[in-house]
Amino acid sequence: MSLARIQVPPSAKRGEVIEVRIAIQHAMEAGFRYDNNGRTIPKNVINTLVARYNGTEVFRAELGSGISANPYLQFFMTAEASGDIEFSWVDDAGERGSERAAIVVVG
Repeated sequence: MSLARIQVPPSAKRGEVIEVRIAIQHAMEAGFRYDNNGRTIPKNVINTLVARYNGTEVFRAELGSGISANPYLQFFMTAEASGDIEFSWVDDAGERGSERAAIVVVG
């Protein structure tokens, strides 16, 4: 299971544009390397990352083998209401991960 660190402001004014960042611990094996026995190490990268704000999708990324290990992504969104920003992702091996962060919207 992958671990992630999310950075969102703890609070924001309604209608304010906020920056959201996520860093996911994942080896992101491109499938071009060989192990000590000469066998190809299978490709295993995070291929889909989705962010939902109070259940509504606000960001989606389709990743490929060109993304480095431990991917870091950032995007901007508008704070509408207090709630959770939930991230979920899946890799080529079918392993899923998720993490969430809360934000309080005032005004």
